[in-house]
Amino acid sequence: MGRPVPHTDVMVILMGAPHESDQTTSVLRLLQAMLERGGRVQVWTCGYATHLTRQALGAAKQRNIASWTTSYPSTATLVQDLLAAFPDQLYWYGCQFCSDDRGVHDHVPEVILRRPSSFAANSAATGKTLMVGVI
Repeated sequence: MGRPVPHTDVMVILMGAPHESDQTTSVLRLLQAMLERGGRVQVWTCGYATHLTRQALGAAKQRNIASWTTSYPSTATLVQDLLAAFPDQLYWYGCQFCSDDRGVHDHVPEVILRRPSSFAANSAATGKTLMVGVI
């Protein structure tokens, strides 16, 4: 039997474009808003959204030529910061199959990889589900 999934108010499912890159900041802001209001949230990434938490992204994105001295955090760093700020409210899961299929083997340590067959347990442990992206 797998690890138990903590009950959450909302499960956000991120699937594919455009949620595989830094274009996903609107979703991260939505998560932050729910968490700041005391909500408990789990995120399930599937498809190319599993790329969001790759360690290979590093702490910051490449420098912006228009703002050379400004550092912009990578999506992996943004996710880690959210997880650190809301340790008992936010849980981040990645689909093991999608990660393996796309060669994403270097997630940040806070991400919990689960098999697709575990999706039902995650769904059962939440009050509401919000799917963002494409199937």
